[in-house]
Order: sequence, then structure tokens, then C-alpha cells
Amino acid sequence: MSKNLLLNTLNTINPPLHPSTDPKHVFTGNFAPVNELDPTDCRVIEGEIPHCLNGIYIRNGPNPQLQPRRALHLFDGDGMLHSLRLSNGNATYCSRYVKTYKYMLEQEAGFPIIPNFFSGFYGLVDVLQFLKGIGKVLTGHIDLNKGFGVANTNIAFFCNKLLALNDADLPYHIKVTQSGDIETLGRWDFSKKLLANMTAHPKVDIDTKETFAFTTSLTFPYLCFFRFDSNGVKQKEVPISSVHKPTFLHDFGITTRFAIFCDTQLGFAPAKVVMGRGALVDYKPDKVTRIGIIPRYATDDSEMTWFQAPNFNAIHVFNAWENGEDEIVLLATNIASVENIYERTCDIKLEEVKINMRTGQVSTNILSPRNLEFGSFNPRYAGKRSRFVYMGVFEEVPKMVGVVKIDMETGCEVGKRFYGQGCFGGEPLFVTKDRENNGDDDTGIDEDEGYLMSYMHNEETGESKFLVMDAKSPELSIVAAVRMPRRVPYGFHGLFLRKDGL
Repeated sequence: MSKNLLLNTLNTINPPLHPSTDPKHVFTGNFAPVNELDPTDCRVIEGEIPHCLNGIYIRNGPNPQLQPRRALHLFDGDGMLHSLRLSNGNATYCSRYVKTYKYMLEQEAGFPIIPNFFSGFYGLVDVLQFLKGIGKVLTGHIDLNKGFGVANTNIAFFCNKLLALNDADLPYHIKVTQSGDIETLGRWDFSKKLLANMTAHPKVDIDTKETFAFTTSLTFPYLCFFRFDSNGVKQKEVPISSVHKPTFLHDFGITTRFAIFCDTQLGFAPAKVVMGRGALVDYKPDKVTRIGIIPRYATDDSEMTWFQAPNFNAIHVFNAWENGEDEIVLLATNIASVENIYERTCDIKLEEVKINMRTGQVSTNILSPRNLEFGSFNPRYAGKRSRFVYMGVFEEVPKMVGVVKIDMETGCEVGKRFYGQGCFGGEPLFVTKDRENNGDDDTGIDEDEGYLMSYMHNEETGESKFLVMDAKSPELSIVAAVRMPRRVPYGFHGLFLRKDGL
């Protein structure tokens, strides 16, 4: 009896962690953190890097600088940018932390300070650490106005700024030097609200040069939609009052006239966290999922219309467009087993969703039986009808065993490449083939005329490569392979920025 009492007491005070949040399990193998690396020349070991690809490929991802005391999910690791500068067929690699407020605070202290809210609190020890953090806020040692995000999710270029993003904070402004090094210029404080944040997946309209985004909150209004005009000036936020509870929203879509939001079965449970009973993001099985459509220049939410879409739990929205006056087409990944959001082995399918705004009818079509995530398409077709999408094939997110090309018109898989035994890539990023020579004139250029880029790691040899693949070929054939100077950990999203954008 006394032994059982002791075990129950220990489990209350300091319970064992689930593998999905136990850093000793999560950050192992090629998820293990690496140190920063100065710009280092790399060797092309296969093919040639096309000379039209002059610029820089940057991919973001989690790389905790310190061993956490307790739970640390993959999504909570400090952001590190892994870049490869391409110039006249040569490649230079560099890796740098995003110097967030959290990163700098903890680097100076030498130990973790900011609680990992997404990972959650488990037991009395975690609650006491949280209360200790509250004490630091009250004594002025932590300034919540400076944010506590990790900037580890995405890297984007808009409003003439290169930005590292994470849903829990405002973006961080990044600079790439002439030598290929990466510098953090600071947090982009376009909002002065406490705990201000912005989606890690803003949408850029290449025709109007506007950028659309949203912010979420644990207090009402729980969702606000906004945009930056063509001069990079943030416009007034539009509160979406028809969202009645805190909701986990990671991505959304835009068309030429509308913005589209997917209200999923994932919500927030802050009370559960502060009581030491679990994670912040919580599965709500009784909630009916829905899709909201609002004119993208709306000044209030009176024109927001919601359409029920049962069991549609979209995480990433790749594209959306209007099919005539009444129909919206949405291309997104749907987590079929959303209750396992914290697991890396979720069942995720790529789906085409059609919403008839006149009749209210919503239909979904699964485009592939494979588990697919982390995809891309030709960005010139953002908000417009697109035909091809390139998706990572996974067994464990974000490790991709290969990439497939899907033709939206036929619903068929028209290209594929698998990396081989023990080899895993990441998000296959589509890059147009030769924008420098054609400017903004797309005449005569096929939608799939371009390349796919990704880091790839061989877990058997410990070697990492950077791959450039032909996006048009059925085999997605290797155009060039670059040997990296050391392993590149698995990560999340990236971009390619041409030389004239640096």
C-alpha cells in the first residue's frame, strides 16, 4: 500500500512524459540539435546547379539551444535557419538561430526560462516552474510585450522584409549578408497588443502586392483578420465575432475576392495547462468543423458565412480559388486522426474541398491514398486555379520518405521520387525555372516548369544533401545534389529568394 501511495505521489508531482513531449525521445537522431555554423562552401556531387537559381534557399526548423527541464514538443524548439546560398553553380551553407527574445534571455541565463506552453505542463513540478515564471514577469525580469515565441515554423518574404515566423509571436526580421551569413535584425513590432501574434502562413497576392494574415487569442475576439497594403502598411484588424471559443488555426486561404478559414476540432485549454494536466492544444470531439468565407476587403465580419464541413480538420491550406461566381475550391491537408495532433504518425490526407456559396453544399475529395503533408505549388498561381501540387510522403512528420506530384485536373499522381532506404527529405519546395529571363511574363511557361528543393538526410551514413529536382519530369529526376558540411536536422517550411530579392 505504501509503495503504491509513493508511486501515486511521484506521478502527481513529476509524472513520466509521453514520448511526443519527452525531449529525450523527441530530439534524437536527426532531430537532435546542432550548433550554428559560419558560411561554409559545399561541393556539388551530382549534376549541376542551374545558373538561373542564383539566390538563397532557407529552411526553418526547431533546434533547442538548451536541454529543457521537462516537456518539449518538436513545435517548441528554438528556431534555426539552415540556408544554402546559390551563386553561378556554387553553394555556401550557413546555419543560425533566430535571435528571439526568448533565445537571448535564456542564452544569457544559461537555462530555460520561458515555459513551453504548447508542450504543456504535467504535474506539480511543471506548475511550480510556471508560477516561478509568473514571478519573473511580475518583477520585470520577463517582458511579455517582447513576446515569447521561437520563430521556428516558416520563413517568408513580404512587405520587402525577410521574416522568420511562428504562430505564437510576431515575425522576426532576418537579413542575409553578401557572404551568405544570416543576421536577426529584431522583432517586427507592428502590433503593441500584449501577447501579439500572427499566423506563420501569411498569403501574398503577387498581383496586388498585398499580404493577408490573421491573429488568434485566448480572449475575445479569438480570431482577427487583417492585411498589409502594397506599401507594407498594416490595415485595421477585422474581429471575427462568430468564432465563439479559442480555436487553433494554423493556416488559411485567399482567392481574388475572399479569405477562407477552417474552424477545426482543435481548441485551447489553458486551465488544463496551468493545473499541470496536459497540453495547450485540446481535441474537441463534439465540435462540428466548418469553413468560413469572408470578403478579403471586409471592414467587419457581417459578411462572414460559415459552411459545415464535418470531420474536416485542415492544418495546411496550399491554395484556393474561385470557380465561377458561386464556388470556392480549397486544397488542403486534413488530419483524419486529429485527436493524435501531438503524434508524428497522424493519418493526414490531401483533399480538394468545393464550397457552393449559393446552395451551402460542401463536398470533399481525397486526392491520394498516401499520407501527405508539407507541400508546395507554383506561387504564381496563389489564389488562382492551379493544376499541380507537390507533396511530401511521410511515415513520421516531418520526415518525408519521398515526394509525389499530383495533377488536380485528373486527380492522378503524375510524378514521384522516393529517397531510398534510410533516407528522408522535407518539404518539397517548388521554384519557378527562370524568372530572371522572363520577368513577370508567364507567356509560354508551363505551370510545372521549375524545380523542387529539399534537404535530404541519410540516417544510415549520417550524411545530409541538398537536392534540386526537375519538377516537370515524371521521375522528378535529380538535377543537382550538394553534399552538406554536416547533418541538417529535419525541419518545417522554407523558401527560395532570388538574388534580386536579397
